[in-house]
Amino acid sequence: MRILFLSDNFPPEGNAPATRTYEHAVRWVRAGHEVTVITCAPNFPEGRLFDGYRNAWRGVETVDGIRVVRVKTYITANEGFVKRSLDYISFMAASVVAGLFEPRHDVIVATSPQFFCALGGWALARLRRRPFVFELRDLWPASITAVGAMKRSLAIRVLERVEMFLYRSADAIVPVTQSFREELIERGVDADKIHVVLNGVDLQRYAPCARDPELGERYDLHGRFVVGYLGTHGMAHGLETVIDAAQRLQHDPRIAFFFAGSGAERARVEQLVAQRGLDNVRMIPRQPKEMMPKLWGLCDVSLIPLRDNPVFAGVIPSKLFEGMGMGVPALMSLPRGEATRIVESTGCGVCVPAENAEAMAAAIVALAEDPARMQRLRAASVAAAPAYSRDRQARLMTDALARLIGDDTQDLLRVGK
Repeated sequence: MRILFLSDNFPPEGNAPATRTYEHAVRWVRAGHEVTVITCAPNFPEGRLFDGYRNAWRGVETVDGIRVVRVKTYITANEGFVKRSLDYISFMAASVVAGLFEPRHDVIVATSPQFFCALGGWALARLRRRPFVFELRDLWPASITAVGAMKRSLAIRVLERVEMFLYRSADAIVPVTQSFREELIERGVDADKIHVVLNGVDLQRYAPCARDPELGERYDLHGRFVVGYLGTHGMAHGLETVIDAAQRLQHDPRIAFFFAGSGAERARVEQLVAQRGLDNVRMIPRQPKEMMPKLWGLCDVSLIPLRDNPVFAGVIPSKLFEGMGMGVPALMSLPRGEATRIVESTGCGVCVPAENAEAMAAAIVALAEDPARMQRLRAASVAAAPAYSRDRQARLMTDALARLIGDDTQDLLRVGK
């Protein structure tokens, strides 16, 4: 199969969309498929070009067998609706133009969470007369209003019309949760064209490891029970609740909170920590993807919070699966739904109500005081991980693509060793 994939995030960016796209694509290449990714110069989330890259009109490189075409876009930080919209729209236009000069592919895939990328994929697929697959990572624009970035307005209603147009126009939709599938069916989308492919974990990279002595010393974590938050510091995550929990535990010398990442709310989190004088909180900037296993190894518990909004009941944060691979139990603080069901059914962690600092702090103390329970949770995390391996999820997605184009290559995918 010849696959053309549109995504405005790709390594060396390390966010969830970039990681998923790369980890699927590299497995497709190993299986003998030809994969081209159209993306932009890496700049997420700070809106600054990564070292060694230019925001050129067109650049081509090969990354682990994946042909990567980078196009020029309007670059801005991951904050502010208007500027981010200009970023999205510029990528949509540039990716369509670039795609017109690419060799003919069997299928065109475009990913969200924002759907200007998907709109570009639809346009390119129709111009090239190829099937269009919409990879649905978020229910946008519902998530915009859920975090308070925009209120209900004419602009939101227009975006909702575009959203439904894409759902109906796509030849296939690949949502990342069962909840998203159910939501689409309730809204009248044909169930037969919806194929769920969850997020997952690269088990060749993420496996249990001891705490790195040098990093433990650098961040003063030796002998402490470390509550880790690794990833994007965004508006959806309700990180002020985490800071409230840290404040409740600031006089407990056993416990430390460890933040690694960046995003729209990073500066505010730093400000709250400084204002409250929380010396039990360690904050480091975004790290290269290859550092992530070592950072996970510092953590006793992975904190996974989201705001208390029904929209987030259908979300499964991708860090859940990386934590499973590392044997790091989850402390999940979000609306009850698909993610909490996974945690409870696998026994890989503990769930507390969303945006409840008291419950979060109490759960942390209870875990810190119960080594036997922690050992059981670690073992359950490791045992659960293979069901969510990136190898398995990549096979599921390529099967969906092959069925769509009437290809007989469903059995082609074999994970390279």
